[in-house]
Amino acid sequence: MNIITISREFGSGGRELGRQIAEILDYDYYDREIIATIAERHDLDENYVEHALTNHIWHTIPLTYAHSFATPIIMQTPHVELLQEQRKVIEEIAKSSKNFVIVGRNADVLLRKFNPFNIFVCADMPSKIARCKARAEGVELNFTDKDFMQKIKNVDKNRERTRAIIADGTWGNRHSYHLIVNTTDWDLNQLAISVSDMAKRWSENKGENS
Repeated sequence: MNIITISREFGSGGRELGRQIAEILDYDYYDREIIATIAERHDLDENYVEHALTNHIWHTIPLTYAHSFATPIIMQTPHVELLQEQRKVIEEIAKSSKNFVIVGRNADVLLRKFNPFNIFVCADMPSKIARCKARAEGVELNFTDKDFMQKIKNVDKNRERTRAIIADGTWGNRHSYHLIVNTTDWDLNQLAISVSDMAKRWSENKGENS
């Protein structure tokens, strides 16, 4: 079984890159599918689940609780219960023994025992803002570049905070990943081909050394 995890800066195109890699390698793909599964199991709205898992609520949890959900105060929050359920779903996917790509969710840490190929996707700020503009909808249609920049920083700050609470290592630290991909000035279709080839070669090498 081969697993590819995609961690990414908001607006870097990591989600699109992950989906294309999955298509090229004929791997299963997981992103919002995990949210849908959690929502279905607990009879919740998908948007609520997504919001709860990425909300600023994590800023109220002291970093002294990092890596442990055993504290009663923490256990009482629905946000942490959903985070635990997300971990459960991700581990169930891994136990299916199928090849897959998974985007976000700190899967690189949660699935460490399965020895995944971990990728971090980044881009410069102008590129991220341009990508956010291209997919803007609703109130974001009236966002300025400054508004998008602030949203990007806020989302990434939440991702960094969540990582610090539930796992060791630092989100975005180059030592935590096998490959760091800067999508700035790249066509994602072309980039996906190259990254897929690297992931395939890494998996083959892993098999030879196992």
